[in-house]
Amino acid sequence: MTMQRYGRRLLHIASRVDPPVVPMLLGTDPGERVLVLEHLEHQKPRADWVVDYATALARLHSATHADSRGSLPAWSGPGQDDIDSFFGLARTLGAAVPAGARDELDGLVNRLTRMEGTALLHGDPCPGNDLHTSAGVRFIDFEQAALGNGLVELAYLRIGFPTCWCATVPHSETLDAAEAAYRMTWQNATGTEVCGDLTDVCAGWLLRGDALVQRAERETTDHLARIPNHDWKWGTATARQRLAHRLQIVSRLTAEGSQLQDLGRLTAALCDIMRTRWPTLQPLPFQRP
Repeated sequence: MTMQRYGRRLLHIASRVDPPVVPMLLGTDPGERVLVLEHLEHQKPRADWVVDYATALARLHSATHADSRGSLPAWSGPGQDDIDSFFGLARTLGAAVPAGARDELDGLVNRLTRMEGTALLHGDPCPGNDLHTSAGVRFIDFEQAALGNGLVELAYLRIGFPTCWCATVPHSETLDAAEAAYRMTWQNATGTEVCGDLTDVCAGWLLRGDALVQRAERETTDHLARIPNHDWKWGTATARQRLAHRLQIVSRLTAEGSQLQDLGRLTAALCDIMRTRWPTLQPLPFQRP
């Protein structure tokens, strides 16, 4: 499928949502491989912008129907190489890997691979790819769109926008409100509850070293292996800031009755090691630029 046909198909699927969550497709030029979209005026987002964002994201995710299967690639999660890389980082930093951690992460990867969902995933739902207009939030730039479980992208709010230059984290009250708005909007749009485990999804993002670098640098090297000896800035945060935040989130989520208790112990130990080794490491910013 050409990029133009792909774009038309994707916008056709997303345009099922009313009120709209994507720009209107005004025309195409097959010869020039151009799609012409309506012009949208972006306004300064509100302080609690993530609530509007999460509501629109749920509505975007709900756009797919049964006939959408095969029209877009399927989302793919972490694999065995990611597990090996994560354990390699832990050992290099001097953390003892609990005996059951390997089995836990094998199970995690298997669950993420089998996770149900045919939601229309944006693929890169970052601040800047969401236009806050007088008529609501509209999403743009769908080059990485896929079909999968919507929790993959709802997790962005909690885990720190892993594929984005603009890594931020909302205050806890706003985060809770945004996640609740997503779940309610999804239920109203589809008549079903959100399925899946947010803890699993956040742990999956933790494993992915490629979620520490911009797209052009992904699948080039083991980025987690670089962390002990080198830190680098991407957008609003450094790689170590991003990793420390993800470790902290997974440590919290796995603290109570999780299937990932050994991972929880490991992430807690790594949080302590990073704070000791790099005491000036700052948390992710709360405010989007």
